[in-house]
Amino acid sequence: MYRYSSSRAVAQSFRSQSPLSNDQIARYAPSVMASEAHESRGDRYAFIPTIDVIDGLRDNGFQPYEISQTKVRDLSKREFTKHMVRLRQSGVNESGAEVPEIILLNSHDGSSSYQLLSGFFRFVCANGLISGNVQEDIRVRHSGKVVDDVIEGATRVLDNLELANANIDSFKSTKLEFDEQLVFANSALQLRWGDNAPVAAESLLRSRRWEDNKPDLWSTFNRVQENLLRGGLSGRTATNRRTTTRAIGGVNENVKLNRALWSLADGMAKIKSEDNFIDRYEHSFA
Repeated sequence: MYRYSSSRAVAQSFRSQSPLSNDQIARYAPSVMASEAHESRGDRYAFIPTIDVIDGLRDNGFQPYEISQTKVRDLSKREFTKHMVRLRQSGVNESGAEVPEIILLNSHDGSSSYQLLSGFFRFVCANGLISGNVQEDIRVRHSGKVVDDVIEGATRVLDNLELANANIDSFKSTKLEFDEQLVFANSALQLRWGDNAPVAAESLLRSRRWEDNKPDLWSTFNRVQENLLRGGLSGRTATNRRTTTRAIGGVNENVKLNRALWSLADGMAKIKSEDNFIDRYEHSFA
């Protein structure tokens, strides 16, 4: 088991190598266990506890492995704030480097409906990836048969994961020159900090393990993603003061950045594929 958090992060996450118990969930993400909606919700709000949905998913072969929730300044909302649960289908083949997962988002203060995303968990770095533009989000409103609708949505997300797997295969087969890796890293810096990045693009390309020290798009994507999410990079502020980049702990920020990076990688893969096609076409008439 491991836990990752930061004094400057805005959420705390906990992940286990085995399915999470309700006691673990309650400790690290109490909003998942809420027994009622926040007082700001009206009569039309159908309160369905997230834990009821998780239990329904458990009954249908899905187990939670990671939970996190957003830290809020208003302590009255701590038991109701937005949270994220990552679940894996029972019996999934864990022999590969990436394992498909379902990401469930929800809140009980009106800040989020039930939302389902597709994702992958990388064993090599104990880090979760979220696919970006493979398919639209599946959203379930707080009304009607929420548990049944979420379970149906989870099945649809699994079906769409085949498309995400095809993306990963494409990323792995796409080779990048170093200047192309720098383009990817610089774009990631813009996504994270705009024009005020405290570190250079080269910092995002540093490998934290030898397995990722490869010139393909998939390895580049993972180096950049992990360095951004985990933080800890030494840099300089706009006033030239020494600083260290913070880990990304917020649920919204985590999802937004993950999806943007995936879309960036997907776009670069398509551009490289088109360039390779043109090169082959021109070569055939040379």
